[in-house]
Amino acid sequence: MSNTSTMLTLFPSRIYRAQLDHPELLAEILAASAVLSIDDRAGITWCEKNGYPGYTSYASLDDLPWRFPAFKALAKAIDAHVKSFAKTLQFDLGGGKLQMDSLWVNVLPEGGFHAAHIHPNSVISGTFYAAVPKGASAIRFEDPRHAMMMAAPPRAKKATLENQSFVSIAPDPGTLLLWESFLRHDVPMNRSEEERISVSFNYNWV
Repeated sequence: MSNTSTMLTLFPSRIYRAQLDHPELLAEILAASAVLSIDDRAGITWCEKNGYPGYTSYASLDDLPWRFPAFKALAKAIDAHVKSFAKTLQFDLGGGKLQMDSLWVNVLPEGGFHAAHIHPNSVISGTFYAAVPKGASAIRFEDPRHAMMMAAPPRAKKATLENQSFVSIAPDPGTLLLWESFLRHDVPMNRSEEERISVSFNYNWV
């Protein structure tokens, strides 16, 4: 009688992290974000109407890489990382490719937050961090199986990272994070007096 056992790890949720150390590009993105948060009247109006804290170009401008060379350069850099991430995920694209179809700026002031959400109708989503002041919130990811764990007990306080129900990742200026778009995430309240500035985006299969 054998007493051996094995453990399989199935259906992992992967987060891709890279550091884009391009000080000039970072400075240009910060400058462009400042201009947008003042001049994008449609975006400002949308934020006020929908109770969005701070500013986002999400609902107003879908052509930032065309308007600003800095965003065009950023999108090109992100493309290479998305290609690498897709290879790790072993996607079979069937002759197609993953293509960025949206990119927007987020300026989160003190007290601002992003409620938990997913990115529907996308394959890979992500965020590039331009300004992360001391005290600014980390991004928090949620175990996507929560809805199906009806009677599961809570996780131990010292549970390993892969067994936790929520995992927070603190970025630095220049950090790029990628994840599969179904992964639910949120940004708790920004407790810094300075603005937390990021650029988010989605990729679709075309």
